[in-house]
Amino acid sequence: MPEGLTIPIIFTAALVDSINPCVIGVLIFLIAFMTRLFKNPYKMVLGGLLYTSVVYITYLLIGIGILKIAGNIGITVAFYYFAAAVAILAGLLEIKDYFWYGRGLSLQIVPGGAARIKYYTGIIEKMEGKHPALLFLTLVLLGIFVTLVELPCTGAPYLAILALLSKGQFSTAIPLLLFYNLIFIVPLLFIIGLTYFGTSSEVMEEWRKKHRGLMRLGIGIFLIGLGLYMIYSLRAFA
Repeated sequence: MPEGLTIPIIFTAALVDSINPCVIGVLIFLIAFMTRLFKNPYKMVLGGLLYTSVVYITYLLIGIGILKIAGNIGITVAFYYFAAAVAILAGLLEIKDYFWYGRGLSLQIVPGGAARIKYYTGIIEKMEGKHPALLFLTLVLLGIFVTLVELPCTGAPYLAILALLSKGQFSTAIPLLLFYNLIFIVPLLFIIGLTYFGTSSEVMEEWRKKHRGLMRLGIGIFLIGLGLYMIYSLRAFA
């Protein structure tokens, strides 16, 4: 375990990352889409699990890639300070959204990403009757695309944990990344379960909108604390 990093820090960062309103909002939209598409709760669950698995693998590969690049070109200290600064700045923006949601600069998915997601899901729905065998393949591609466009909104906690991991050995970082990404997908699995047992996407979206300000506030406070802790730990363990 790299100095300054603990399992509770990894757990909390992953959980904070996963309850981001961006992630939850997109998943609720996709669950509603899959419910319409498959018209069968079992197939909806299968599609949801496939999507979640793709998110897990894609996010994991992004983390491994970043760690490899930082280690290979020898910028771990610079990367560490950069990630700490990003965490603090992102935290301030999240807290801003608690008071003035969506006004001014905010963390959100890549511009045009939401429109693209709706466009691609529309194509998949049209394909359902003609090419049913391709449905799950398109869900895989959609999962990869969604994960990438969500990164500006969700990436700050992950970047901070990757910077903390970069202080240790690459081989020890992999199990911790596996753990992080497992915690990251748990709320996604919870939402799929709620849908299977009858909770409508409309009810979940109403809940998300009602609590998104508080979610942003909690994320912001954690990110600022994590960024400051990173700066302190680098000096303390130097």
